[in-house]
Amino acid sequence: MKLNYKRTILIGFAFFSICAFWQFYDNEIPKILKYTFKLGETATGVVMALDNVLALFLLPFFGALSDKTDTKMGKRMPFIVIGTILSTALLFILIAVARPSGSLPLFIVILLLLLIAMGTYRSPAVSLMPDLTPAPCRSSANAIINLMGTLGGIYILVMIKVLLKEADDPARTNYIPLVMSLIACMILAVLLVFVTIKEKKIKKIIETEGGLHSLGESFDNDEKTAEGGKNDMPADVKKSLMFLLVSVFLWFTAYNAVTTAFSRFVVEVWDLHDNAYATCLLVATGAATLSYVPIAYVSGKIGRKKTILIGISIMAASFVITGLYPHFSTSINIFFALVGIGWAAINVNSYPMVVEMSKAGDIGKFTGTYYTFSMAAQVFTPIFSGFLLEHVSYKTLFPYAFIFSALAFCTMSMVKHGDTRPEKKKSVLEHFDVDD
Repeated sequence: MKLNYKRTILIGFAFFSICAFWQFYDNEIPKILKYTFKLGETATGVVMALDNVLALFLLPFFGALSDKTDTKMGKRMPFIVIGTILSTALLFILIAVARPSGSLPLFIVILLLLLIAMGTYRSPAVSLMPDLTPAPCRSSANAIINLMGTLGGIYILVMIKVLLKEADDPARTNYIPLVMSLIACMILAVLLVFVTIKEKKIKKIIETEGGLHSLGESFDNDEKTAEGGKNDMPADVKKSLMFLLVSVFLWFTAYNAVTTAFSRFVVEVWDLHDNAYATCLLVATGAATLSYVPIAYVSGKIGRKKTILIGISIMAASFVITGLYPHFSTSINIFFALVGIGWAAINVNSYPMVVEMSKAGDIGKFTGTYYTFSMAAQVFTPIFSGFLLEHVSYKTLFPYAFIFSALAFCTMSMVKHGDTRPEKKKSVLEHFDVDD
């Protein structure tokens, strides 16, 4: 059974739009809070954690709800379409009305509504790929989905460089051109998914071919609980799943601390202005995009788990070295490129491991669980790292990221399931498979 690359790329436009939004949110909302509303780092961290607090509840809920949904549009598509419409409308109101008003309460209220709207469709959008991809092809498909997400992030970073002109007073920076480019991107991307992906028709074809089976479905036949013969996940698989989810928490704690604070770190420590931070992040995302082929080669040789462990090691070492620079140097971009490569090795491999341990009918539920742990990290890290930035030093940022990366390496070493090696690829495009 072969992967349908065209269909997978089209599905990936949903993730493209999501990643474009979060690239803007993670980098620019903290700056607005700091420079427009004069919040301290700890308070900024608290506000930035709100989306992740909501996600702890919204992502599992809407993931499981979409599992049970049955409409003419399919399971996931209604959530994707409605969520995108609400999100883009609220995003415009946030920047065009709430920010210029100077009212922090109004800004926070609109921001919360925006985050709720985004939360309604993230799990359904991510679940669309395993829903419409034969099980043997999900690793390759997930690599392509992550590539699309990376391109969404690159798009916004380029738009930041081109459209966002920082005023002498950062509080007066005009965000409207940038936000309109983001809204157009989100709407066009999801419209393309809606027009080209006929969810129910595609799923019926794949089911007929017998392709929607995951590792977890074997539990139905091989494992029964003592009470009433109820199907359950074996204890050793459940243990591996928990170690994997804890690892997800730890490496997101490390990575998100840097992505959330870096736009302010460059100003406070390296005295860089005019959105210079975007260049470093472009290098990281560009390196991630270019790294899929070599990562696929490494995965084919040593497997999914070891590839993740290598990625964690590369990322942790890069954090340490970057933190040693007292001033900005162009050589820093080398280490941001390594961060991008390490993050690609981690992120592309981890979600398929979770799916591999689930049952096909529970993909939305397990997707929500995966995001619960990643979001929990992103509740914790903006607040804790923000407290350290404000009350200790901005120079704590990279040591902080290293410590949590090292802890993630330890817990990931304990994972014993969901790790397979891919077959030899027949084309260059297939080397985007870094998951199997």
